[in-house]
Amino acid sequence: MSKSCVHPRRRAVLIATAAGLAGHRAWAQGSAPRTLAWSELVPKDWDPFKGQRNRDPAKVREGSANELAMMREMRTVWDNAPTRADLEGARIRLPGYVVPLDNQPGGKIGEFLLVPYFGACIHSPPPPANQIVHVRLKTPAVWHAMDTVWVTGALATERSNTDMGVSGYALAAELVEPYKAPAR
Repeated sequence: MSKSCVHPRRRAVLIATAAGLAGHRAWAQGSAPRTLAWSELVPKDWDPFKGQRNRDPAKVREGSANELAMMREMRTVWDNAPTRADLEGARIRLPGYVVPLDNQPGGKIGEFLLVPYFGACIHSPPPPANQIVHVRLKTPAVWHAMDTVWVTGALATERSNTDMGVSGYALAAELVEPYKAPAR
């Protein structure tokens, strides 16, 4: 017969604490998600145009080596845009536009980029990485390029590089639904 080296009262406290923590996690997952605006994904002190502010675009000839160098520099800054570590694991709800990343049978997709404005990554260059969320669906669904949606799920600060752009965040979608403007 083995004897536990943990005092019975201490054991009861440990069990109660563990049960409380497990209950807290279940409560947090069941609580209402925090609705975010796209601007809240950007750290307050980050300026996406910092390196460009001292340049006069009127003095740069279109198609010149100087213009191409400026665009490459800006793309590098945007692809490495910082994220907000304090949002890691937050259960959020965010509106945006769908940029499909795969094509499955029946016109379904299993993952997409969520972007803040129409045409991003398709008709115009990708926004900064902290303005792109890589969404993974539990079950593939029918969504089309530039469908406007609300996405709910746990946010992760996870960078991924796709053919359509670099994302600074990832989200395991609990729910993707057509966008409806919030009631005023």
